[in-house]
Order: sequence, then structure tokens, then C-alpha cells
Amino acid sequence: MVVELFLDLRSQPCRALFIFAKKNNIPFEFKDVELLKGHHLSEEFGKVNVLKKVPAPLIHCLSPQHLTSACYVPCSDIAILLYLSRKFNTPDHWYPSDLQKRARVDEYLSWQHTTIREKGCKIFITKVLVPLVVGQPFSPEKLEEAVEELNSALKQFEEKFLQDKPFIVGNEISLADLVAIVELMQPVGCGCDIFENRPKLVEWRSRVEEAVGKELFQQAHEIILNVKNMSTTQLPPELREHVKQFLKP
Repeated sequence: MVVELFLDLRSQPCRALFIFAKKNNIPFEFKDVELLKGHHLSEEFGKVNVLKKVPAPLIHCLSPQHLTSACYVPCSDIAILLYLSRKFNTPDHWYPSDLQKRARVDEYLSWQHTTIREKGCKIFITKVLVPLVVGQPFSPEKLEEAVEELNSALKQFEEKFLQDKPFIVGNEISLADLVAIVELMQPVGCGCDIFENRPKLVEWRSRVEEAVGKELFQQAHEIILNVKNMSTTQLPPELREHVKQFLKP
């Protein structure tokens, strides 16, 4: 079996999938898809994922004739994580068989899309992508608004999901923690220290890093932690025009 993972580590879901595969010794071939160069918009990538989004996995299974054929895999980032956790029989703590623990993971994964992810992305778009793509400085007022929205979501995260537990589900890391941490590192990468004055969140982050391995954690986040060094020269003109319609200052 050959697994190809099409990833850009500037993307939060891609980092989650990269960490998960590495940590669980899932053998894979890293296929670099640079979003800022428009690789995901190519006709070739459209054959891998018709939605033209990353992450995208492609799993080839050996046929009786020793040829490879692509197996079905989902395109949604959460669905990919769940699929691989079952396909490769990863340790139970990632997606517990216990129904109550699994329900807690499912609850967080359902909640985070319109809260942690949306608010963290808003900071990233406001502070990094708008200036980069549109060519105008970011609005301090819009940034302050985005930070306030994320702070509200973080309060809910601490009070509802983390509480006084080491991890979201309990004593062990799960997919919920992994998906949460990669989202929270996105605003950190553009210079917003959302962990400041949040000791519970700082301790949780440290436990997550320890659980996945500090070296692997750093490897996955190296690009996003240097995102401030990006320049417009990295963006093809046609991609800037394509993205501008979605990024209004």
C-alpha cells in the first residue's frame, strides 16, 4: 500500500494530517502543493481532488497483477483523519472506541469549524493575506475585532471543552487536541500571542507538544512560524487576482 499526501504546511488541516501520519508511523510520500503558487488550481491537481483543496490523500492498493489502483478516500480534512485512524488501526486514544469519549471528540470537531478555525483564520487573513495579496496594510481596527472574536471562542474552549482536564477528552491526546492546536498556531505565526495570560491554555499546549513530540511539532510549524517573511514575489499575478475577490480589506 502506497499513501500519497498532498499538503501545504501553511494550512492548519495539512499540519494536523502531517503530524498524525508521522506520529503513527503511517508510511506516506509527501506531495508538496504550494497554495501561494496556485498549485491546487492546476488541472493536474484537479485529478487528485476535484474540489482543488488540500489536504488530499491518495492511497494506492496493490492489485493481484502487482499494479496499483487508487482507492477511495474522502476529501474533507476531518474525514481524512478519521479514515486514516481506522485504515491504519491507530491507537485508540486518537479516536476512542468508548462512545462517550468519542462523542467528546466528535463534539469538538463539529464545533471548531465556525469558532476556533473561523476566528483564527480571520486574524491570519487580516494581518497577513490582505496586505500580501491586496497590497494594502492591515486595518488595526479589523485586527482588534478579529482578536476579540477569537478571545471569546478561546474562553468557550477553556470552559466547555478543556475544563480542568489534561486534554479535551481526558488524560490522553485525541484528534480533537491535534485539530485544536494547529488552528491556534495560525494566529501565533502572524505575531498574535493568543496564549499570553492564559496559563491553562499554555499548559495544555505544552502537553500536546510533548504528546506528539517537540521535534515533530516544530517541523510541522516551521513554515507558519516564519510566515511574516512571505513577500508578494511568491504570488503569481494570476493567483493574486483570483484571491483578491475573497480578500477585501
